Amino acid sequence: MRLIDAQLAHIWMVRTFLKHSEEAEEDEELMLVVRELYDYCHALGASFAAGNAADYLKMATKKLSKLKAATVEMAEILPRISVHTNFKMAQTSLETAVAEITRLLNSAAQT
Repeated sequence: MRLIDAQLAHIWMVRTFLKHSEEAEEDEELMLVVRELYDYCHALGASFAAGNAADYLKMATKKLSKLKAATVEMAEILPRISVHTNFKMAQTSLETAVAEITRLLNSAAQT
């Protein structure tokens, strides 16, 4: 649970960067990605605060497909929004965090 939550910090920073960018303010599709990133992080907050690993892992797994879809969507729309390095690095950071969360959830499911 703590290892996944550490990855959420990366997702939260990507979300914050996008949310406050002028480009996102002007693009509804990118704002939908921002909302999905928020939703994933927010959905896990109560379980983490309560120290309830079972509920946390259940919700993290349940919401993972939407997080992955938002990551793919971001990769598809970013080239038309901006080619600036900040956006490329945000995409890389998001993809890396999602891959690690996926790995951690798969590992937890096998135990």
